[in-house]
Amino acid sequence: MATERRDTKQQRVIWDALEAAARPLSVNELHELAMAELDTLGLSTVYRTVRKWEEDGRIEPVLVPDQPPRYEPHAVAAEHHHHFHCEECDRVFDVDGCPGGLGSMTPPGFELREHHITLRGLCADCAKAG
Repeated sequence: MATERRDTKQQRVIWDALEAAARPLSVNELHELAMAELDTLGLSTVYRTVRKWEEDGRIEPVLVPDQPPRYEPHAVAAEHHHHFHCEECDRVFDVDGCPGGLGSMTPPGFELREHHITLRGLCADCAKAG
């Protein structure tokens, strides 16, 4: 029999922040957003929660070179997509679509099983400000 997951108030606030952002978030971003709802939330609680959720498969890390991991819900990560990293504000966004045909770039005899693409540049907000 499956056990029911019981989330604490802190965990619910963290999860709500992750879902409301609708983009991958770092632990620090999660903490900052969740603090708007629960100002007593400690950063260590967010770290523990993220670690637990990652172990449970509830969230997946989004890895951007030379950056701390961001996290997104497993259901989002399960749908093939790529990411855009804004070099100005350091936020990461989901990108719809895929260029496809990447298997043709592999050396002869190689078999491509997966790929991850991170676009870099300025998000719309930073491009307007610049």
